[in-house]
Amino acid sequence: MSESTQRNNLSRRKGFFSAAVLGGLLVGSLPVEALAFGFDDVARRAEELAEQGYRPPETSLPDELRELSYAEYAQIQFKRDRDVWSGNDAPFTLSFIHEGMHYDSSIQLNSIDSEGEVHSFAYNPDDFTYGDLGISDDVKHSDGVGIAGVRINHTLNGADSNEVMVFLGASYFRAVGRGQVYGLSGRGLAVDTGLSSGEEFPRFSEMWIVEPSPESLYLTIFALLDSPSVTGAYRFVLRPGEGTLVDVQSRLYLRRPVEKLGIAPLTSMYLYGPEQPSSTQHYMPAIHDSNGLLIDDAQNGWLWRPLANPARLMMNRHTTPQLRGYGLMQRGHSFSDYQDIDARYDLRPSAWVEPLNEWGAGSVELIQIPTDNETNDNIVSMWLADEPHEPGTPLAFDYRIIFTTNESRHLDPQLAWVEETRRSRGEVIRDDLVREPDGTLAFVLDFVGPSLEGIGNGANISVDASVGDNGELAASRVVHNPATNGWRVFVNVKRNNGNQPLDIRAKLMLDGKQVSETWYYRLPANG
Repeated sequence: MSESTQRNNLSRRKGFFSAAVLGGLLVGSLPVEALAFGFDDVARRAEELAEQGYRPPETSLPDELRELSYAEYAQIQFKRDRDVWSGNDAPFTLSFIHEGMHYDSSIQLNSIDSEGEVHSFAYNPDDFTYGDLGISDDVKHSDGVGIAGVRINHTLNGADSNEVMVFLGASYFRAVGRGQVYGLSGRGLAVDTGLSSGEEFPRFSEMWIVEPSPESLYLTIFALLDSPSVTGAYRFVLRPGEGTLVDVQSRLYLRRPVEKLGIAPLTSMYLYGPEQPSSTQHYMPAIHDSNGLLIDDAQNGWLWRPLANPARLMMNRHTTPQLRGYGLMQRGHSFSDYQDIDARYDLRPSAWVEPLNEWGAGSVELIQIPTDNETNDNIVSMWLADEPHEPGTPLAFDYRIIFTTNESRHLDPQLAWVEETRRSRGEVIRDDLVREPDGTLAFVLDFVGPSLEGIGNGANISVDASVGDNGELAASRVVHNPATNGWRVFVNVKRNNGNQPLDIRAKLMLDGKQVSETWYYRLPANG
């Protein structure tokens, strides 16, 4: 379904991140360099590759490396004094990642110097430390061993150069902003995710990274993507900051028709949280990299969908005639929300995707996969076009991903948003003030935002709530929450058939006008 990975460790708002303040020479909103080798060269390679039969990567990794556990594999580290460009006073440096574990296919890495010339990097075991693994020299120097990925380091968090982005495994990548730690992942492309025929994992087979100058504000990475069904050319422009920006330019070439071509896919993890409390007693109130899917659609407005860890696979699509943005978000960055001093889920970013060219009509798909532990990425989201794609016509999808912990900057300031979703038993308070269950399931939503400021108890504010065919709305009400200067909504529901999911929606209304995003929760079957 979704490739399992080990866990280590938005904006439509006017004036947000205008092209003028981002620096660089701009074409549209993407900076360009005058290079002898560039995106068009990668695109030509991808197009030529698509006309050839697919050749799977060699995977002759010795068992001594392939059979490493995650903890053992983590002992193999690149020597930081050998970082590429570390002696050039450049703000960016590169560290390579050794093949091992399930990362058993190498990637060809290259640099592009200031003259536009391409230089290839070669695997050298002397660049790595191997801890106490006792890996033999014969294995280290084996022809089947190479570079699996690359870490990009930057001085974002101080004088020392620390990792801000990584490419490792298939077409996966992750990035962080200031003070953040890795959480969810992006992918270059998703092919047939969730289909019974099986998922295909396109991989970046080769990358070219433009050598930065000491004054560089961004780093440019070109990548060649390959799979049995599709090839592609990619250009990533990385801008580290409080919220790190990654601009993506892509051109895709189909070898054969693809049933599901997932654009700008995001992969994350949701185990439990207040919207779906843990089934076992635990001192940590939440474990997740993301807790909701946010969609901004020019026709349907803003929709917030809290995530779930279902008892069985759930796949749903949200139609978007004109997508303005979507993302998997981590709403809540207080340590008290998680209480995990090791994983620091409070420091994990949201990822917000904005199209930079015309994508047409389509849908955002959310795939939620059952998991019983936090080591599995069980959440996948992607954009799917309505129009079928056929081989022979290049496809162009350009977009920006913002990795941020300041989610409110990515919201419409005229609408309130759901700060927290809590799930509880429904209850009534008797005359003697004793609480007792009323046989319903309750969802408690805290709406906040500048649009609610100054709205007092006397305002004509109400909640518009509804449920799907598999249940009934028992009650709904809204009360002012002085602690947040917002409004708290109570939605009580009854489900007819516990073996089927139940859809629940709610939004705030003021004088008959919607003043919040739409909250939409799909209560999982048997959940």
